[in-house]
Amino acid sequence: MDLSKSIDFLLENAGAVIQYRLRKEILNNISKTEEENMLEQVYQTPLFKMLLDNIKPNGFIGWGMHNGDKRQKNEIDDGEASARLLSYYGIPKENPIIKNFISAFRNEDTLQEEFSHNGAVRNMYKTRHIGTNSGNLLMSLIYTMQSMLGYGDDEEVKYFQEICLKGFKRVVEADEISDITRYDPSINTKLNYLYHIEPNDYFPCSYTLTNLAYTSVWRTPENIKMMANAINHINAIMPKSDTPFKGFNSNGLYVRINKQLKGPAIAFSQPLRAFTKDNQDAIFYRRPLTEIAMLGVGENVGIIRESVANVEEALAADGILKIKFDSSYNKRKYIDMLRLPNAYGDIGLEIDYKSETALWCDRTFWAVQFLTLVKINPSITNK
Repeated sequence: MDLSKSIDFLLENAGAVIQYRLRKEILNNISKTEEENMLEQVYQTPLFKMLLDNIKPNGFIGWGMHNGDKRQKNEIDDGEASARLLSYYGIPKENPIIKNFISAFRNEDTLQEEFSHNGAVRNMYKTRHIGTNSGNLLMSLIYTMQSMLGYGDDEEVKYFQEICLKGFKRVVEADEISDITRYDPSINTKLNYLYHIEPNDYFPCSYTLTNLAYTSVWRTPENIKMMANAINHINAIMPKSDTPFKGFNSNGLYVRINKQLKGPAIAFSQPLRAFTKDNQDAIFYRRPLTEIAMLGVGENVGIIRESVANVEEALAADGILKIKFDSSYNKRKYIDMLRLPNAYGDIGLEIDYKSETALWCDRTFWAVQFLTLVKINPSITNK
């Protein structure tokens, strides 16, 4: 598909982050001097300046990770939010901020210090290795954030890639969800989490997908083919929910840890969804489509193939990926999930969304990026 209209729209209207990533990652027409100048504009954006205030002397950024500490100075004063922002903004891995952050992730004394401020985070650190096989708890998060920052193929952490692969392989081997999960009718919680997995069980989730999307060592033709088959199989065998993403595991797949049921990091326990132009869900679904495309599976995944067709149709008129909201509430909810980097929202790259043009820029850049990832990655066969 000719993306020239979309690219022209972005070059004329998009903010600093999209301009930088478009030139560097997609158009590949940026000189070293231009890159430095454009990066300087990214560094002047409000969220990046906010992140600078959250850097600690030991290199760690924010209070803990994914735990909403009351000591947070601002909305991204959190390790995961900070790592996601640096990744989404395309900050080079050689940047001292990232290098120091990586060093903090790999220093046991630093981590123990960062997760020592109250009982909840101390327990989070103490149990950090439990449930890693399903992407649960702290170490999966720490490994994945390192991958997003460009360091996931290092010797210190690359073994997590094999753990991630095993989760997807486990799905391929299953005929139905009951082959993977335990069912305990004696469990009677408020939300009725009857299906669960044990701490050592392998199961794919959003973090294990992300880790593979941002790393390379695991990539062989066999593994890429397996990933395509696994994602297709997830959509074939996982039970559908009448209320997708109500909570984060609406059909009740949890991991049993210390006699408690805890939620894996958005386990892929229900079908993934293709892109449709008028979808107004606030909970993320463009992001996993992008990460699946990053795996190099081409159009061998059904929801990718369907999404490509829908994106191309939506862009056909003027090259802009718009959305018509059926209420102002849904529009506010949609935008709110773009505004800040977090585990449960789509990626937002504009400074604010006060104008619809900013929203169209955000969606149109995603469309260009997504189509480019699908088309340039080597295709594989499912035969």
